[in-house]
Amino acid sequence: MRKATVVLWGCLVVLSLSLFTGSALAADKFGYIDLSRTFSEYNKTKGYDKTLNDKEKAYTDERDKKVAELKSLQDKLNLLNDKEREAKRGELDAKMKAFQDSDRQKQEDLRKDQDEKMKEILKDIEDAVKKYAVKGGYTMIFNDRVLVYQDKALEITDQIIADLNKGGK
Repeated sequence: MRKATVVLWGCLVVLSLSLFTGSALAADKFGYIDLSRTFSEYNKTKGYDKTLNDKEKAYTDERDKKVAELKSLQDKLNLLNDKEREAKRGELDAKMKAFQDSDRQKQEDLRKDQDEKMKEILKDIEDAVKKYAVKGGYTMIFNDRVLVYQDKALEITDQIIADLNKGGK
């Protein structure tokens, strides 16, 4: 009889724990966000894209001019006799090296600028999601890329984009 009482109490404890755990899990609120869509539809992203495209176009235009100058110098060099060509070769080589160094540096600067802007935008999105989660009582909000299955009712992408674009990050 004593053994049956211990088993009965054990079953009651397990049952009450499972009910408590089940009700605690039922209180959790989950959502997910389409991060790539949020990123691309955020107005700040569009503004930065335009700014970076303008910088890239200016860089490309400047680069094309320098390439044309170097090509012209090379063409003139080819018209000279061997002795004059050797004398001018050093000048052309120096200009080529300076161009390559400058080109490499400008490309690196553009990449750094783009990386900084992306980090800033992702930080804005992260802050907006945190604020939305706290305000809405969410336990977890996932990136849709890591989910195998999503119930569309749990998607909060539109709300996050709206908050970001109205400045409510």
